[in-house]
Formats: sequence, structure tokens, C-alpha cells
Amino acid sequence: MTPKIGTLYGIGVGPGDPDLITLKAVRVLQRVPHIFASCSTKNSYSLALNIVRSHLNGAGIEHLPFPMTRDPQVLQEAWEKNAGRVLEVLASGTDAAFVTLGDPLTYSTFGYLLKTLKRLNPEVSVVTIPGITSYSAAAARTHIPLTEGEESFVLISGAQGAARLREVVDRSDNIVMLKTYRHFEEIYRALEELDLLDRATCISRCGLDGETVVENLRDFKGQPVPYLSMIIIKKKGKGY
Repeated sequence: MTPKIGTLYGIGVGPGDPDLITLKAVRVLQRVPHIFASCSTKNSYSLALNIVRSHLNGAGIEHLPFPMTRDPQVLQEAWEKNAGRVLEVLASGTDAAFVTLGDPLTYSTFGYLLKTLKRLNPEVSVVTIPGITSYSAAAARTHIPLTEGEESFVLISGAQGAARLREVVDRSDNIVMLKTYRHFEEIYRALEELDLLDRATCISRCGLDGETVVENLRDFKGQPVPYLSMIIIKKKGKGY
């Protein structure tokens, strides 16, 4: 008889508020015996894990360390090592869950883990449970419609500065820019040059303690911006 192989559940836990996790995610978290959460190689902190702790039912918790680097070789080695560990747990017949902020397939470590798992073992069983994204929660918090009528919106990263903003600004009605904290000054200058400062709203730590909404980005000029910060840009005005 072929031994039973466990299933991995990739679970989006939402943007931060524990009440914004789906019922399906809660049901899985309460029954799987093993929980994986990513962390930096420098510590074992996981915001995603903190969000779901109240929903767990005695599951074992394991941190998977990922280095904060752009070196492709170092990253590849980390993905393969962590994917190998996940496959080891599944091979014992144990179901497991990997928890991640927001949605598992939107700017998430889970997407890279999933690709590596499938490459190492194409037959591995994976179920992905979607989660509420940070920008959906931010739009609800600010009452800013992301799209109306025939409008479009583009989701981009500011992790490497304002280049992507300049690339897409003429091709979309609205823009959501995540990961803005490190290069906020550059992004601010680009918004100023594009005459979009008055059409941009910055939401930080959405759904978490210390949440802030800044409608006038000039208030942030020269000031540090929180790590979890995004900008919603409505080119035709904020709509309220």
C-alpha cells in the first residue's frame, strides 16, 4: 500500500486584523497538526503567525527562515531547503499549513515556495486558501473605490523605487503601490513631478496597532514612513 502523503494548505491570513481571516482558513488551521510560518534569518518573528495564534488548536509551529537578500543563488538555496523541509513533513502523512500575510499568491513568499515544491515533487498536494489583501482592506478603510465603471487599476511594488510608477502611470486610471517605505522620498518626488500628490493617500499598518491614514502626503515629507505602508493613487481624484 502506498503511504499517505499529507496536503499543504497555503493560507492567506489577511492584512492584520484577526477578524479578517476567512472561515475556511480558520477551519483548516484548527485541524492541521503542523503550521509553517516564514521569518527572517535574523529572528523568528512572524506577523502572520501572530494574527492566527488565537485560531490554532495545539498545532506544532515551525519557522522557515528566508534571507533578506536579492542574491539569486542564496535565495534559491533557501527556497530549496525550506521546500525540502515541508516535503519531509508531508511525507510523514501529516497535513500542514503555511500562513502568510494578505493573499498567498499576491507578493507572497508562498508563491516561491509553491513553485519550488512543485519542481521538487510535481505530485505534491497543495490547496491554496485566498486571503483579503492589504490594499482591499485599505480601500475599505479609506472608502476609496479602486475601480469604477470602465476604470482600471494597476498593482505595483515600490521596493525598488519609483521606476514602476513612472512606467504604468499613463496606462492606468488608478494605481496601488505596495512596499513604499524604503524609497518613499523617491516615490514622493515622482508623485510631485507627476502632479499626483493631491490624488494619493498613504495607509500604514492597515488593520494593525498603529494604523495611520495620511491624505496629505506633504505631512510625510522628510519623515520616516512605517514598514507596512502603501499608497493608493486616484488619477481623477479620490472620489469622496
